[in-house]
Amino acid sequence: MFYTYILQSQKSGRYYIGHTADLKERLNRHNSGLVTATRNKGPWKIVYFEVFNAKLAANQRELSIKKMKSRIYIEKLIQSQQI
Repeated sequence: MFYTYILQSQKSGRYYIGHTADLKERLNRHNSGLVTATRNKGPWKIVYFEVFNAKLAANQRELSIKKMKSRIYIEKLIQSQQI
């Protein structure tokens, strides 16, 4: 399984979009400062994710979310997943 995910910085409220095969480990890497793009901007929490059978599909979904370049779009995705 592969995941497209959105993290939110608990410090600044900013979002980060990525994809991975291991969601828990990837969050640990972000919060440990091992990911250059998110270093010193956390702590991070997972606010949204989608599950895919193929890495390519997860990567394509990540890119499609990033292409939107819209905080409003991201927040609508997050809202749609909340119960």
